[in-house]
Amino acid sequence: MRTLTALFFILLAAGALLAQTPKSDASPVRFITLAPGHFHASLVHKEMYPGLVSPVVHIYAPLGPDLVEHLGRLSLFNHRAEDPTTWQLEVHISPDFFQRMLREKPGNAVVLAGRNDVKIGYIEGSVDAGLNVLADKPWIIRAQDLPRVETVLNAATSKGVVAYDLMTERYEITTILQKALVNDASVFGTIERGTPQQPGVEMRSVHYVLKLVAGVPNLRPGWFFDVAQQGESLPDVGTHLMDLVSWTLFRDQPLDYRRDVKVSSAKHWPLTLTREQFGRVTNEKDFPSFLSANVHEGKLDWFCNGQVTYALKGVNVKLEPLWDYEAPHGDTHLAIYRGSKARVEVRQEEPEKFRPELYVIPNSATDGALVLAAVRKRIDALQAEYPGIGAEEKNDRIWITIPDKYRTTHESHFAQVTNQFLKYMRNPASLPAWENQNMMVKYYVSTRALAIANGR
Repeated sequence: MRTLTALFFILLAAGALLAQTPKSDASPVRFITLAPGHFHASLVHKEMYPGLVSPVVHIYAPLGPDLVEHLGRLSLFNHRAEDPTTWQLEVHISPDFFQRMLREKPGNAVVLAGRNDVKIGYIEGSVDAGLNVLADKPWIIRAQDLPRVETVLNAATSKGVVAYDLMTERYEITTILQKALVNDASVFGTIERGTPQQPGVEMRSVHYVLKLVAGVPNLRPGWFFDVAQQGESLPDVGTHLMDLVSWTLFRDQPLDYRRDVKVSSAKHWPLTLTREQFGRVTNEKDFPSFLSANVHEGKLDWFCNGQVTYALKGVNVKLEPLWDYEAPHGDTHLAIYRGSKARVEVRQEEPEKFRPELYVIPNSATDGALVLAAVRKRIDALQAEYPGIGAEEKNDRIWITIPDKYRTTHESHFAQVTNQFLKYMRNPASLPAWENQNMMVKYYVSTRALAIANGR
């Protein structure tokens, strides 16, 4: 367990930074971080936003290990050797941290990444107070909370503020180029509707519990393994996959979850963790009491694997967000879009040395030359935005070559999402209508899938 001594020294360091706080600051955006419980909260601050965001960050949270971990990460960013950040921290610790934040409102943009069971309440309260919100996924993990998402999005629009979802996967270069190729009829044709068994869209992502940073496990809080607080994979990491399907197939098109979506099947199953494995990733000696219902014979059944099949405007989709314990490589990803002329695939598996790669596979050998010519024409058109990308024949497929300069990390995507959020904050009317409507689709699919998996 992290000690309060560690918290004392981190707060002492934060206090030293406060001495540098400017008396006046013309930056239009002032961040408030609320109850940081997931490391994604800190990744928003891995970079500075000069002239756009004040360096003074107000943090409201209860006293505890989640706060210690968050302050420790910000301290590392401020003290790294290369391009250190210069955040100045105002830390407000109290049991009624949320109500206190709403009373004091020292900023105008709330950053949220933590326990998912209470997140929608924090979003609602912040928007009602006239604050903008940048919230990590998922906003909800239960089907009964779906109306609250719609209500808060409508409230944000009426108040002229922005409530925005942290969808980082849109900024992965292979995903960006996959979308461009899928929406080029000369390359892809039209999307195949498919069947639940052979869907038009198929995705699988595998995440790993144990991740080493400089040889040391990246610790997760014990509550991360409580599906009542964190959520299962379908309403949690699965939301990234659901978002990408709508974003890729129906770009700039508002979708209606009541009319355009039919969830046909879903299932879930556990990853079993020993007490030793759990302790290694949490630094806790035993399973917390709130996990006791899922502990059997000294092992935790963590329901973190799921599968859902659904139809989106008639296109059959199959998604599998999965977890495993440990791997020598990073997370893996598979995304297949089946068109009438070709398949467009992102693969991040062993043949790719676990680096995402993008392929176009013609449906027939006779169409190969035409598809290759169409791909090269499209790649030429994309040179203005992504100079240096190319297309090479590789056995039965066309490999899209991507210079390393475009291969940004997952962590860097948080700054890219934040910059987009800041643009919308400057002009809330510029937030496209499809963003909110497609968010409703995503959370309808994720929570409905979980309900079906649980037999409801």
